[in-house]
Amino acid sequence: MSHFTTIKTRMVEKAFLLKALADLGHAPQEGNVEVRGYLGIRTIVEVKIATHNPDYDIGFHKIGETYQCVADWFGLREMDQTKFLDQITQRYSYHAARAKLEEQGFALTSEETQKDGRIHLVLRRMT
Repeated sequence: MSHFTTIKTRMVEKAFLLKALADLGHAPQEGNVEVRGYLGIRTIVEVKIATHNPDYDIGFHKIGETYQCVADWFGLREMDQTKFLDQITQRYSYHAARAKLEEQGFALTSEETQKDGRIHLVLRRMT
């Protein structure tokens, strides 16, 4: 019996997902890779990261337009699933916003992370 859970996200760009994972100290593996779960059961994903539990991984695969997070959270009980996804989503959004604004001619002039975790960016349009 598999314990894998698939969680929908709003992430659509693989490059931003990879940057977000790297920002949080993960070394993502790409390709046709497998994540491991209960009793060694495996499922195929496009992006995989290792966890502190050597028998369990976290993965992401694209379904339609968005990436979904896949993991056997029963083996990762000491890891807060919501906090993990919130952190990935915040870093993903950060990279996506910066890229889209740079495409429109904006340049980052300063960045500050607030005590509550919010990121404050100051940008200037270059003419």
